[in-house]
Amino acid sequence: MYQEERLVAILEHLKQYGRISVQELCKQFGVSRDTARRDLVKLDEKGVILRTRGGAILPGLEREVKSYKERLQDEPQSKGEIGRTAASMIRQGEHIIMDASTTVQAAANFLDAEDITVVTNSIDIACILAERKSVSVHLLGGRLHSRHRYVFGAGTVDQLRNYRVNKVFLGASGINDEGLFYPCPEDGAVIRETLRCAEEVIVLADATKFGKCYFYRVCGWEDVDYLVTDLRPEGDLLKALIQHQVEVVRKGHRSR
Repeated sequence: MYQEERLVAILEHLKQYGRISVQELCKQFGVSRDTARRDLVKLDEKGVILRTRGGAILPGLEREVKSYKERLQDEPQSKGEIGRTAASMIRQGEHIIMDASTTVQAAANFLDAEDITVVTNSIDIACILAERKSVSVHLLGGRLHSRHRYVFGAGTVDQLRNYRVNKVFLGASGINDEGLFYPCPEDGAVIRETLRCAEEVIVLADATKFGKCYFYRVCGWEDVDYLVTDLRPEGDLLKALIQHQVEVVRKGHRSR
């Protein structure tokens, strides 16, 4: 098979399955790893694929994120279940960070532990927890993103460097075997700094986020301790979680 024929076949595979590995290329087309990599480089140079570690995916599958209000309406039952499970992981007297995702907001709704200190860049989570006498809220300052209702920027990142907490609770726009993804580097920079502040990193994401890839990769699974979700991950994502010993937590289920 000529290279151009392989390139067409690779694109057809990606359209059907979403991703392909170098190993699959070698097996499917009977070529060496060097030849498989050259094929991916050529497609990447044309801008029709996005090379990943050990393979490729289709680029630009996820570009825009819905507004905060719109996202609140997505998967409310799953988010509520995930939020309740995540809230049960918070112990009395702990200091935590909660990011500005709608799934983390669900956890804030169910927070009932006593004597909790919460650091957040979410104006909605700050308002929810301000009504709880047993919760002390530290709202970070910075530039306000009105569409997504959080503060961000260099000043926000600088403030985070002063905190040390027991746990950080994060959402994600997309997750796959390579880690957590966000569409905006500015948002991602705030999230990345929170990872340095916490003893434990807990990611909250429903199954609709599985396999999605956005512009900015915040971290790999080596930086995460728990994934709280509604359905059991499968395939490459599950393999990555097992490899990095990330504990998957679902309602009534825990596995590492």
